[in-house]
Amino acid sequence: MPAPHLTIAVASSAVFDLGAADAIFRSEGREAYRAYQREHEAEILAPGIAFPFVRRLLTVNRSDTSHPLVEVVLISRNDPDTGVRVRNALDHHGLAISRTVFTGGRPPWRYIDSFEASLFLSGNREDITEAIALGYPAGLVMPGLVADDGDEELRLGFDFDGVLADDAGERFFKEQGLARFHANERANAALPLSPGPLQRLLTQVAAVQAAERARQAADPTHKPLIRTAIITARSAPADRRVIASLRGWGITVDEAFFIGDLPKNKVLSAFRPHLFFDDKPENARLAAETAPSVHVPFGVTNDVKGREVQKSGRPESEQSPGTSH
Repeated sequence: MPAPHLTIAVASSAVFDLGAADAIFRSEGREAYRAYQREHEAEILAPGIAFPFVRRLLTVNRSDTSHPLVEVVLISRNDPDTGVRVRNALDHHGLAISRTVFTGGRPPWRYIDSFEASLFLSGNREDITEAIALGYPAGLVMPGLVADDGDEELRLGFDFDGVLADDAGERFFKEQGLARFHANERANAALPLSPGPLQRLLTQVAAVQAAERARQAADPTHKPLIRTAIITARSAPADRRVIASLRGWGITVDEAFFIGDLPKNKVLSAFRPHLFFDDKPENARLAAETAPSVHVPFGVTNDVKGREVQKSGRPESEQSPGTSH
């Protein structure tokens, strides 16, 4: 079977509501958690924040299951025994996820490259912070409402600096101020910025979109499902560098919002993304009041960039079981 254009890795904490089980783990420990999961194995887990995203993404494969364009891999801190409840939930909800990993409490980031995933989603803050520091593409699913309007279209929103691009622009702005930042952006308007943590994700999403358009050209009844947007505080004259970067990376997006200091929620409520990615924790928190939101803890905003940690390293925190899922 040909390799998919796009592979996403998700933790069970991103896809399902594990609030009750997590409370048992935190208050009573691992053995009580294992007993709870076994006792409730037949109770189906409710959808979590990223469930609508995963469901729609997998729907992209509907027209040709022998040549899937996307794949979703589940990487869970559960052990294989407690993971049965997660497997039952996948089957019940009809999520076509065939590859699952249960790490028994170990950090999941070491397996991101094993599946060539361009994104790892989790509700575990420590796992995501470690993954980003180690150079992996990862995002923390923020608490909020599960937004699923029932249609098939999948809408993805991205902040630009610190998400698709690196944090060079944000660093310059913080160090030099707005006037010098705008002058620098005018001078470098045609120069692409270096890729950020989720640039490869958007590149692969764009490849899926191109394949969908090709299918539509061959079969006019085929309807492409994915729509993308950049929603950024950049505005003129800094907007031109976004376009230059996209062109330099060979990426197109469906919509772009260069909104300056307008609150992003005003755009999010109209675009209605199934996931919105932002590097600023406060922006991600506020966005979660309107749409499913993911915090990407990268760059100067999060004091992460520059940590000298190699993927082959083994941080101390890997040695502790952490949270269970």
